[in-house]
Amino acid sequence: MIEMDWISVQGTGEWNEDAVILNEELKLYGVVDGATSLVPFRGEGNETGGRLASQIVKQYAESVTAAEFRGMEALLRDANLRLGQEMKRCGINPQSKDELWTAGAALVRITDAAVEFIQAGDCMIYAIYEDGAIRSITRDHVAAIDHESKRIWVDGIEEGVRSKDQLWETVKPVIAANKQKMNTAEGYSVLNGMAEAEQFFEYGRINRIRLQSLLLVSDGLFYPEEGETSEEDGVKSMVREVRQTGLSRYAEWLLQLEREDSECIRYPRFKVSDDKTGIYIRLR
Repeated sequence: MIEMDWISVQGTGEWNEDAVILNEELKLYGVVDGATSLVPFRGEGNETGGRLASQIVKQYAESVTAAEFRGMEALLRDANLRLGQEMKRCGINPQSKDELWTAGAALVRITDAAVEFIQAGDCMIYAIYEDGAIRSITRDHVAAIDHESKRIWVDGIEEGVRSKDQLWETVKPVIAANKQKMNTAEGYSVLNGMAEAEQFFEYGRINRIRLQSLLLVSDGLFYPEEGETSEEDGVKSMVREVRQTGLSRYAEWLLQLEREDSECIRYPRFKVSDDKTGIYIRLR
């Protein structure tokens, strides 16, 4: 018996560049976090590259039938291939990382005895057990490369800067340089339509022994960082709030917190509100 709640809430951007994957036939569920290219692009409906990327991955994953399914790695590889084909159709130069539409993703497939998973980027999967233990199934591959940008942002705050726009100008060159490191050993994993992305997928299988629930989130739902809050404490706080109040109320609480910190000073971050997508699955 599976019970599930999910949300996908737009942040302060023009489009919701997140997406939620719901393939009931396969019991396949996932969250996708699109990211817009540094070189501006607009689709036929004025969509950003990040919006297009997340929708391509979502639509492909939801279209796969049980007869067509060849495993989690093949599914994400084919979704990434579709992304590359669409960018090529739109005239995107595959050799220019500044032009590529990208997306992080985290997917699970639930079977009677196990949970299969696959991930790229900073979308996360957490397993919660009957005894309350929380197990991080995935790693945030973007956090390490974002560390320098966050440090520059915090340094600016400590020097007295109180404008989000001014702070953004100080970190923009670093973020642009980091784009060149996507899908390299020195950088981070992400779906970007290129074959090299496949080398950096992480995937596997956990059993369902005493597994109570699963939480899948895009980074917009991460618990807000303040001071010396550790990643482990942030995860515990997020899971606790989702279990007690539900995804929708947790997201609304976060949005209110972000609105009250509109210059991104108390909780250092690169935009007022990121898109927020999550799936909470109760297995027993």
